[in-house]
Amino acid sequence: MTTTLTHAESVASKAGSATEPGAAVEPSDTQAAAAEPTTPAPGIARRVAGAVGSGLWKSAAVLAFLALWELGPTYLASPSTRVFLPPLHEVLLAWGKLFEAGTIQGHIAASLTRSVAGFGAALVAGVSLGLLIAWYGRLNSVLNPLLELFRNTAALALLPVFTLLLGIGEESKISIVAYAAFFPVLLNTIAGVKTVDPLLIRAARSLGLNSFRLFQKVILPSAVPTIFTGIRMAGTASILVLIAAEMVGAKAGLGYLIVNAQSSFLIPDMYAGILTVSLLGLGVNFLLVALERHFSRWRTAVGAAAS
Repeated sequence: MTTTLTHAESVASKAGSATEPGAAVEPSDTQAAAAEPTTPAPGIARRVAGAVGSGLWKSAAVLAFLALWELGPTYLASPSTRVFLPPLHEVLLAWGKLFEAGTIQGHIAASLTRSVAGFGAALVAGVSLGLLIAWYGRLNSVLNPLLELFRNTAALALLPVFTLLLGIGEESKISIVAYAAFFPVLLNTIAGVKTVDPLLIRAARSLGLNSFRLFQKVILPSAVPTIFTGIRMAGTASILVLIAAEMVGAKAGLGYLIVNAQSSFLIPDMYAGILTVSLLGLGVNFLLVALERHFSRWRTAVGAAAS
């Protein structure tokens, strides 16, 4: 015990002599690290610069087109041509005036209401009938000739028929949109179900899954990417066909705005309506892509786990 105490006292005396009054005490590594100013990692700056450069590169074609639209009518076209092709800033000014007056909002609301109604009806009918046709071979053999006949008939060719049968009101416009959007959803649903890996179906049946659980767990998840391809095509078709339908016998909507501005010789307003249609279609496509990623998260998870 005496030896242990003597050794502890010697160690304490050495420590005390190392920290005598007036002696400089060096900071520890932790204190030195805390005292140093924090600077952003150069890797973050490189990633931000890379993201900005990638965004500019991807949008280079769009920016070049907008620049050509702005500078071409002013410096390259003749004065007579500029009347029918105004520069971009005049179109944007016209769009701003329509927005301030509340005109463009009303036309967008009218077009979206018709488009969403027809697209929703086509989505429900196309997916439901596509699943039935793809799953039951006899139903496919009976309905396929009729579907091929109507699929190869342009929707706008039937616009007079819809107008004569349903009038010039909302019913004819919603019906023509539903007809145009129905076949892309239907055909891609059939293709998506038929391209499911047969080994997955056999494995699911061997595990004792009934028909409903087989559809829920195997068929639908595997067919989702192909079905959403048809849904995106249908979304684009619903807007394009609606714009053409609104140019005949409509009192509101973007199609009515475009044709009315053209007949009234309000050329910047006409281009403002066309630009709105393009942006609306782009927004619908982005929304459908986001929905596709949401419903296909399991594929991303499986791919990440495999890698």
